[in-house]
Amino acid sequence: MGYHLNQFCMSLMKAECREQFKSDERGYLDGWPMTEDQKQAVLDRDYNRMIELGGNVYFLSKIFFSDGQSFEQAAAAMTGVTREEYRKMMLSGGRSPEGNRYKRKQ
Repeated sequence: MGYHLNQFCMSLMKAECREQFKSDERGYLDGWPMTEDQKQAVLDRDYNRMIELGGNVYFLSKIFFSDGQSFEQAAAAMTGVTREEYRKMMLSGGRSPEGNRYKRKQ
């Protein structure tokens, strides 16, 4: 399900592909056989939705690195906390394995 989304992400490892994507995101995405939902999630930078649609966070990292974001910034956004809150949580051992590990109700 996420093969083409992940392959698109991997293409961003090449400087020329990053430049093409940055200059015309929609046009670049249209060159990939991804679903419209996947393309819209990329345009919205909705990483949680991309994961739901088959994206792998390690491949998705190519998008946020292309946007000049760190993994820490993107992970904070995906978990709904500030960068500093995410950093503090991770430095203190991450989320507790006790009880509900989600920040919001499922």
